[in-house]
Amino acid sequence: MSRFSVVDKRILVTGGSHGIGAMIAGGYVDAGARVSICGRDESALVDRARELSERGTCVALPADVSTEGGCRALADAYAKREDGLDVLVNNAGAASMQPFEEFDEEAWESVLAVNLKGVSHLTRFLLPQLRATASDDEPSRVINIGSISGERVGDLDNYAYTSSKAALHHFTRHLARRLAPAITVNAIAPGPFESRMMAPILARHADAIAQTVPMRRIGAPDDIASAAIYLASPAAAWVTGAVLTIDGGVSLT
Repeated sequence: MSRFSVVDKRILVTGGSHGIGAMIAGGYVDAGARVSICGRDESALVDRARELSERGTCVALPADVSTEGGCRALADAYAKREDGLDVLVNNAGAASMQPFEEFDEEAWESVLAVNLKGVSHLTRFLLPQLRATASDDEPSRVINIGSISGERVGDLDNYAYTSSKAALHHFTRHLARRLAPAITVNAIAPGPFESRMMAPILARHADAIAQTVPMRRIGAPDDIASAAIYLASPAAAWVTGAVLTIDGGVSLT
């Protein structure tokens, strides 16, 4: 078997109906994994699962990971379908953008509820399924989707988003130490991709942004999917607590 194989692995991707989550889910499906995707927009989620099912195995699990109850409901729904989970990808994310003078409680809470607390709640509720599939030479995996915005200060008024991603990177390291050796916990820090959050900006400034990237282009689906496949594969069985930057070199500028 290839050291990079994810064939038949059971994988759950949150925020899988669009953007980076859909890119990752599509990569896993194409690589032969059994993928479940979740999201709040049930119609979009079902459409995406139907599309991916034409290429492999994909199931839609509508869920809201912005609350502890929603995370528990998702974990329960997954447990009714599967008795184990090989890989959890915490991708669902939120952002608020407004001047600092107007950055109130709602702006903070709407982001932290998804980007940080939701990751903790869902991972905690799925620990029995993750532990059920773990073995000495093939640990289960948690992959958190952070951002290069958690590593550097940009020009946008998205204070909760950048802070939550920086916190998520540190939470990843903390949890990696706690859950080893049965479960590895790593993060991916993407740069500019055609995600729903980036869509309005790329619609106006894609060419200009690409010129600021050392690799001179916006990230493609295969770029992020390949990183996620690596972290889920036997090749990464001894990798934990890492934050893998996938940004075409943006963080070097």
